[in-house]
Amino acid sequence: MRKKTYAVAALFAAATLTLSACGSSSDGGTPVADVSAETGSAKAATVLDKPFEKPDLVLTDTNGKKYDLRAQTKGRPTLIYFGYTHCPDVCPLTMNNLAVAKKQLPKAEQDKLRVVFVTTDPGRDTPAALGTWLKGIDSEFVGLTGDFATIQAGARTLGISIDPTSKDKNGKLVSVHGTQVVAFSPKTDGGYVLYGEDATVDDYTKDLPRLIKGETP
Repeated sequence: MRKKTYAVAALFAAATLTLSACGSSSDGGTPVADVSAETGSAKAATVLDKPFEKPDLVLTDTNGKKYDLRAQTKGRPTLIYFGYTHCPDVCPLTMNNLAVAKKQLPKAEQDKLRVVFVTTDPGRDTPAALGTWLKGIDSEFVGLTGDFATIQAGARTLGISIDPTSKDKNGKLVSVHGTQVVAFSPKTDGGYVLYGEDATVDDYTKDLPRLIKGETP
């Protein structure tokens, strides 16, 4: 794996990152400016020169209550992922990797960490459905659903593209979406590190202690 450092301009929000139908992923685009790339690095992290602003999202959590993302994760190390519960591979693998890595942390650090899963398929991912799915992974993970246009706009501010749920050639409903995990610093609330779908449990286990402190992995 490689570690890349990107210069992220304001137009980055319009760029398309890796897209996946949770079964057929491909590179869908690149950031505006790639200032350096270290080949052969063991780092899974992509560190941004200019951190993202946390999306201004007010959605519904698994208890059916309003969840203001900025207000309720302010000053906390936060990992955000956009995906859906009917995904057969990438989404559950990513969330399980995070759950396993989180359990390696001391209890105090686990309590500080917020892992937020925002559905890209709100038509099927009701609060109850999200709650049931996440309970099987980590009951402390935050699940959010709501209006698709609102979710899509929030993801776009992180350079992550989401398409409306549609039928594939076999008639199966799929959600095509970016597969990055975005890490936000507890010091600045800025999204300063990205992880792709190839990030492993070991990658997260190694990096989470630093992310929780707002340090660069």
